[in-house]
Amino acid sequence: MTYSMTRRAALRGAVATTSLLAMPGLVRAAGRPAITHGVQSGDVAHDGAVVWSRADRESRMMLEWATTEDFRDARRVQPLDLGTPTDLSGKMVLTGLPSDQDIFYRVTMLDLTDLNADSEPVAGHFRTAPRSARDIRFVWSGDTAGQGWGIDRDRGGMRTYATMQRHAPDFMIHSGDTVYADGPLEPEVTLTDGTLWKNVMTEEKVKVAETLAEFRGQFLYNMLDDNVRAFNAEVPILAQWDDHEVTNNWYPGESLAADDRYAVKSVDLLAARAARAFHEMTPTRQSLVEPNRVYRKVAYGPLLDVFFLDLRSYRGPNTANTEDDGAPFLGDEQIAWLKRELTNSQALWKVIASDMPIGMMVRDGEAAMENGANGDGPALGREQDIAQVLSFIKHGRIANTVWLTADVHYTAAHHYSPDRATFQDFEPFWEFVSGPLHAGTFGPSDYDNTFGPKVEFAKHPSEAQGLNLPPSMGLQFFGLVDIAADTGVMTVRLMDVGDSELWSVELEPTRA
Repeated sequence: MTYSMTRRAALRGAVATTSLLAMPGLVRAAGRPAITHGVQSGDVAHDGAVVWSRADRESRMMLEWATTEDFRDARRVQPLDLGTPTDLSGKMVLTGLPSDQDIFYRVTMLDLTDLNADSEPVAGHFRTAPRSARDIRFVWSGDTAGQGWGIDRDRGGMRTYATMQRHAPDFMIHSGDTVYADGPLEPEVTLTDGTLWKNVMTEEKVKVAETLAEFRGQFLYNMLDDNVRAFNAEVPILAQWDDHEVTNNWYPGESLAADDRYAVKSVDLLAARAARAFHEMTPTRQSLVEPNRVYRKVAYGPLLDVFFLDLRSYRGPNTANTEDDGAPFLGDEQIAWLKRELTNSQALWKVIASDMPIGMMVRDGEAAMENGANGDGPALGREQDIAQVLSFIKHGRIANTVWLTADVHYTAAHHYSPDRATFQDFEPFWEFVSGPLHAGTFGPSDYDNTFGPKVEFAKHPSEAQGLNLPPSMGLQFFGLVDIAADTGVMTVRLMDVGDSELWSVELEPTRA
C-alpha cells in the first residue's frame, strides 16, 4: 500500500500517543536514563550466553550476574558504552559461567553525560547448557507481527509468547520472519465479526522498511509487547532469519523497480541494512569471518546440537527451479560447513533448524518457486542442495537428525522416506512445522514427491474460514520438544496458543 504524506501526517498523532503508552518504563524521574525495550539473552553455551538491552540515550551498559535470584553472589562484568551507531542498543558476550546453571542477571544504564544518573535495573534469567546429560526442553516457531496483525492490547497482545513461557523452556528457536519489515500496519482493522483489531502504532510500522532506522524499528516494535518482553527476559532466543526481515520472497540481486512501495529499489541495499538491524537487535553471536552470517551451530550438551541454516542469503533468483545442474540455495560454503559440523557432532540428536520446509511447495507468483520444492519428479534446481545434504547424512551414518521449520503459517508433521520418493538416496527422517507465533494463518500447502513426504498431521484454516486469519481466531502455533536424559527419547508436541496439545510423537534414538 502506498501512503501519501497526508496519510502519514494523520497517523503521527496515533503513533505518538501509542508510543508514549507502550512502555511503562518511559514515565520516569526527570534526568534519569531508561531501559527502553527490556532485556534478552540468546545463543547460550555451557559457559556463557549473549545478553542484549537498549537505552534511551548514550549510556554505559552495566551488567551483573549471579547464581542466586537475590544476587548475593553478584559479579559485575566489563561495562559497554552504547551510542547512536547501534541505535543505543548493545549486547555483551558473557563467558566463564558455570555449566548447567541458572544465571540471574540485571542490567542498569548510566547516563554518559552524568554517571551518577542511573536507570532502574531490569532483570533477566537463562540457564547455561549442560556438559552432562540432563532433560532438555525447548520450543520453536516463527512469524511475528505479520499480515497486518500487530499488537492489540485489548486482545492480550502476542499471547503465544506467554503460552510458551509457561512451559519454562531452556531456550526458543525462532525459525525466521522474526519481523515483517515489508508489512505496514493500519491503526484499525475490521474483522469479519464486526469488531475492531486495534494495532499499537509506531512511525516505523506505517510503511515498508527501507532505512536502517526503519529496519531497527521492526524489532523494537515487537518488544513493545508485554508478553514478548517477559518471555525475552526468561527464555534465551536462538534466532534465524527468512524473507520478511527484508521483503517478501527476496533473493540477492533482485530489483524492486516494479514495487511502488519502495523508493530504494536494490534488494541488496535493503538486505545489508536489514542484516545489520537483525544482528543489532537480536542476541546472536556474530562471526568474525562473516559478521552478518546467520548459519551457525549451537551446542547444548551431549544430547543436542542445533544447526541453523540460512536459505536466503546465498540463493539465486526465484525461477521455476527446474535446472538440471542445480541452483544456488545454501551455497557451497554453507554446505561444506554443515557437512563438517554434522560429521564432528557427538550429540545424540542433531536438530537442523531450517527457515523453510523441504517438501511443501511455496510459490513466488505463478511461475516461480520460493523454496526448494518444485513439483513431482527428480531433484532439480534448489532441491539438489537438499539432496546432497540428505545423501551425505546417509552415507556418513549420521543418526538422529530432525528438521524444524516454520514459514508456511500453519503447523504440520511430515515423515520423509525413500520408499515414497523419486530421489531415494537418503534415510527416513522427520520434519516438523510450526507457526505463526503472531501473524496471519494460512494453508494448506501443496507437496511434491521428490523426497517422499507423508503428512502425519496438519492444522490450518478450513476452506470456509479462508486465509490470513487474525491471531484472535486461535490458530497460532508453536512446537514443544522434550529430550529425556535417561532414555534419549525425543518427544515432539505441536501446540496452539491456547496451550492445547494437537499432536505428538515419541522418537526413539539410534545409538552407535
